[in-house]
Amino acid sequence: MMQRDQASAMLGMVVEHDAPGESRVSMTVRDDMLNGFAITHGGLVFTLADTAFAIACNEDERVTVAGGADISFLKSTTAGQTLTATAVRRARSGRTGLYDIRVTDETGDLVAEVRGRSITTDRRPPTPEADSAEASGPPSAYDPEPERRAALSTTEVSR
Repeated sequence: MMQRDQASAMLGMVVEHDAPGESRVSMTVRDDMLNGFAITHGGLVFTLADTAFAIACNEDERVTVAGGADISFLKSTTAGQTLTATAVRRARSGRTGLYDIRVTDETGDLVAEVRGRSITTDRRPPTPEADSAEASGPPSAYDPEPERRAALSTTEVSR
């Protein structure tokens, strides 16, 4: 999943831990991630937490997606700081799951807490063959400028 995640790659996210029902993902806050008050944009804090959530709940061959999530912002951060999101499964029953995600800064201070609810679908992840077919099909409407394309290919995102 993470090998195809261009959004997380663009943001410079690094997967530090990946195990069934848990994950840890970090991201260094850049100047272009700040809002008008010079603090980390809340949507990007949530995006980091959402990525850790997605990794923790996708542990088998079925695609699992977010059914909902609630976030509490507890501390602001700014450029140069490193945020780490740690996701842990609390419960899974049938096709639904419940996950807690904590976002901390480089000192260990709590920045945000997220409660995520997952839904497991009947879909299967795309295969490499599907990627080849997409590549040979019509051009995508999304075509990042050359600098971003180069950044996407060199960013350290792995699973």
